[in-house]
Amino acid sequence: MSNDTDPDDVSPEPVNRDPRDGDEDHRNEGSGVDPSPDESSAPGDETDSQVSDIGTGDEESQTELGSEVDAEIADDVDEDDLLGGLQIESTEDIDVPDQLVDQVIGQDNARDIVKKAAKQRRHVMMIGSPGTGKSMLAKAMSELLPKEDLQDVLVYHNPDDGNEPKVRTVPAGKGEQIVEAHKDEARKKNRMRSFLMWIIIAIVLGYTLLSPASILLGILAAGVVYLAFRYSNRGSDAMIPNLIVNAADEQTAPFEDATGAHAGALLGDVRHDPFQSGGMETPSHDRVEPGAIHKANKGVLYIDEMNTLDIRSQQKLMTAIQEGEFGITGQSERSSGAMVQTEPVPCDFIMIAAGNLDAMENMHPALRSRIKGYGYEVYMDDTIEETPEMRRKYARFIAQEVKKDGRLPHYTQEAIEEVILEAKRRAGRKGHLTLKLRDLGGLVRVAGDIARAEDADFTTRDHVLQAKRRSRSIEQQLADDYIERRKDYELTVSEGDVVGRVNGLAVMGEDSGIVLPVMAEVTPSQGPGQVIATGKLQEMAEEAVQNVSAIIKKFSDEDISEKDVHIQFVQAGQQGVDGDSASITVATAVISALENAPVRQDLAMTGSLSVRGDVLPVGGVTHKIEAAAKSGLDTVIIPAANEQDVMIEDEYEEQIEIIPVSHLSEVLEVALAGETENDGLVERIKSITGSALERQVGRGSPSPQ
Repeated sequence: MSNDTDPDDVSPEPVNRDPRDGDEDHRNEGSGVDPSPDESSAPGDETDSQVSDIGTGDEESQTELGSEVDAEIADDVDEDDLLGGLQIESTEDIDVPDQLVDQVIGQDNARDIVKKAAKQRRHVMMIGSPGTGKSMLAKAMSELLPKEDLQDVLVYHNPDDGNEPKVRTVPAGKGEQIVEAHKDEARKKNRMRSFLMWIIIAIVLGYTLLSPASILLGILAAGVVYLAFRYSNRGSDAMIPNLIVNAADEQTAPFEDATGAHAGALLGDVRHDPFQSGGMETPSHDRVEPGAIHKANKGVLYIDEMNTLDIRSQQKLMTAIQEGEFGITGQSERSSGAMVQTEPVPCDFIMIAAGNLDAMENMHPALRSRIKGYGYEVYMDDTIEETPEMRRKYARFIAQEVKKDGRLPHYTQEAIEEVILEAKRRAGRKGHLTLKLRDLGGLVRVAGDIARAEDADFTTRDHVLQAKRRSRSIEQQLADDYIERRKDYELTVSEGDVVGRVNGLAVMGEDSGIVLPVMAEVTPSQGPGQVIATGKLQEMAEEAVQNVSAIIKKFSDEDISEKDVHIQFVQAGQQGVDGDSASITVATAVISALENAPVRQDLAMTGSLSVRGDVLPVGGVTHKIEAAAKSGLDTVIIPAANEQDVMIEDEYEEQIEIIPVSHLSEVLEVALAGETENDGLVERIKSITGSALERQVGRGSPSPQ
């Protein structure tokens, strides 16, 4: 009878069937009857030709992805036009590409690598600052992979060993049919058994009532029959396979973000079963849970901050990458699931490992070697050169954010220009735009929220300006709070002349400037003279202080071997000082203390210093200058190499004078007050400074502080 047919006894059906194979094959195809897991095709049998094509068009079209903005562009583009020649009234006039890879802005090198890696199925490691588009590129890769190769994965009960479930893969969408077929068979068997059970119970009870036997004994016998049939029904249900990976509804290749995942979530797990005997236990194959590596089969596995993944998980991940399959077992040694070990489960994924520069420090060397040997490493850019084409792409970026959110009013032309100006300002380099687009997208959304709250038809420049004030980072808010408190307690001196005290400048986070006073005092030493610095200095700042001490020893006429030089970074805060941008501040304070020369207090300064006295560029000059203006200071000294990076807000331009310098002698000429015997000190510095490095020295990478 068909009701007694076990699905596992049916001969297997081919995965790829030729339409010419005959009518019988056509009748069986799609019937939902499941082949035996013993005869399934082994995972990883696909040939290279099956994955060589990316269903996104020909090679030429892929090369040009995202190269042009789909909007009306002027024939003659003015270099000063912030919109790059776009002839639009709002972002509503800009078409947004459908594919993510077309929406990527900047990162041309990373985008090209992702396209190549998707075509050749190579792994990629992306290193760079947060918010530069690593996860977006990973998702874009999943769209480039062919979805025709997707598979469903089923786990079956193993009658020979219940703790070693069998695994079978079938084409996407077939798994649901197989499970439904098994459920139908189980329901049919259960109905037949139930019918037979009630007949037997009726016979037992009838015999008990018609015979002199005890009625209690008859009821007891009926109960035994009931339990026996119920137990057999559980065995029938245990034959239903567990569909652990269902790709039926996937429109693209899978994308799994396993950032911060524990071992079970990453590698798969087997649930604990509190009932392990007496027929109450859950079958082991039903307790199997897939990991991210299994769900990402034929797709992309994305792991950000690789250094947070423990070494054992990295080792197992390396095995999964190498073998293309990985069996699932319980991850807790004390769990009953640890006794279960499935057959190898396919995990043929492309891995994209991401992180900041420190992510490589705790990354397993063999895992990195595996990625590098069979893939690509790419560093994400923080900024990109400003061109009319890039300005147009930034306008499209705003349109993308508006469309993605779905609730924001479109941006007017003036609002787009203000956002692009902010992108220039956040870049910190002249002629560049920031590529930290996550933060810039936050500004776009805040401005849109303000416009929406006002029920405005469009987001205007005024909304963007409001958003810039409202969307200040925590560091900016803390910096502003520090400035106000120091004003209240008169910790920031903005007038007069003081010996050994200099207003330095520093940054908190990446976009917040603060005024950091530095004080110096020279005292007789009880032993060999030394430089003592306080204020939670970190390694780089300590080295900068040592460099300054070398300059002081060289320039000073006095024998400071019998003196201690005390340097204090006043109220540096919990974060301390971790850069060398206070070098010229320290040098000026110490020279002032040694020579008893007062320093102007309406002035602040920032700059690194070489051991020969050359002023080198630093980072964050724009934010530092604005902090000085907020504190009521009149003048700021910055490295000449940073002059091109200054992009302060309009409201501060009239408040403060900016003086670029190249040598320590120039710093002292501006900072030291009066014309006393200190002129001799300045002359001595001039005679030594400037010969070691050219005036163009250090115009490359600025220091972090």
